[in-house]
Amino acid sequence: MPHQPASSALARYTVLDLTRVRAGPTCVRQLADWGANVIKIEMPAEVEGKGALGGPRSGPDFQNLHRNKRSITLNLKEADGVAILKKLIEKTDVIVENYRPDVKERLGIDYDTLSKINPGLIYASISGFGQDGPYKGRPGFDQIAQGMGGLMSITGLPGQGPVRVGIPIADLCAGLFAAQGIMIALLEREQSGKGQWVQSSLLQSQVFMLDFQAARWTVDQEVAPQAGNNHPTSIPTGVFETSDGHINIASAGQAIYERFCKAVDAEHLITNPDYADGAARSKNRDALNVEINAIIRTKDSQTWVKLLNEAGVPCGPIYRIDEVFADPQIKHLGAAESVYSPDRDEEIELVAQAIKLSRTPSKLEAGPPTRGQHTEEILQEFGYTDEQIDDFKERVVV
Repeated sequence: MPHQPASSALARYTVLDLTRVRAGPTCVRQLADWGANVIKIEMPAEVEGKGALGGPRSGPDFQNLHRNKRSITLNLKEADGVAILKKLIEKTDVIVENYRPDVKERLGIDYDTLSKINPGLIYASISGFGQDGPYKGRPGFDQIAQGMGGLMSITGLPGQGPVRVGIPIADLCAGLFAAQGIMIALLEREQSGKGQWVQSSLLQSQVFMLDFQAARWTVDQEVAPQAGNNHPTSIPTGVFETSDGHINIASAGQAIYERFCKAVDAEHLITNPDYADGAARSKNRDALNVEINAIIRTKDSQTWVKLLNEAGVPCGPIYRIDEVFADPQIKHLGAAESVYSPDRDEEIELVAQAIKLSRTPSKLEAGPPTRGQHTEEILQEFGYTDEQIDDFKERVVV
């Protein structure tokens, strides 16, 4: 089956995907979902054995990461396997890898080598700690980056000790930043005609994502503490208990705070000097939260969410994941989309793209491929004969 682009937006680009686990596949998924001709390069099963990373192919994680791609098996431990990769490079726009920095050099597929074959090549590398520096050889792992990047020190309840975030946010951000870097490099290539080396790392991505918390240190040397469910600087904003669960309320800024107090029939909280302005509310946050909680506990979550939003006060439920996908607005946005999975031999629902384009939208065109599902057709597209392909198979080159 020839390439079926998921969108026309990037359909003119060919991408070689050498990635595994999460950060790399997250990057390439962005390109595949927007129509790029993504060729996922995998080791033959006979060679890889039990050393594969990324979980079972039929599992929800693998399925969600590898849709809209085609798969070819290629043994890069064999000289002929590397030779095939280099032939593919001649007509490739982008290659993405997330090996440890020394592995690509050992295989002879590093940026300097491949860019000589194709000077317009965009070569993207995703690593744990960067392509150079004292930690370059360390294996990357999301939770390690969350800890070293400062995120765990500001997550969780005050005094609780460090807490990891419930998603692999360093992995995901490193992948998304790499995809953005690839897009930037492709745009620049339209002027220069030249490719370049795009790099992202879990560690630097995590530091970047600290955002205002990081700036509190770099500008004012203020070390942010854990704030739990309270917003670090916007007060009162946080989680409040209702008669049947919990909700989020964001009543930051004087105007919204006053609207909130009027909506919950607690105008005394406006005139109380302890809560009269932002500075006072910050100083007396705990006491204010006690008073607010006493009010919010008197009604159920749905009542408060409706009442406060109608009053112009940001408020929302706190969902379990099953409740997320049952919400009418999330259904309206199309946050889940169905596609046929060859590995599972059934229609499944995967998480859809969060970006909307009016003229060239993204869709789930093809489910994640089985290992090597498209090996023959891809090699034929790049000029290999049936006899050559049969020989490669016999020698486990592909």
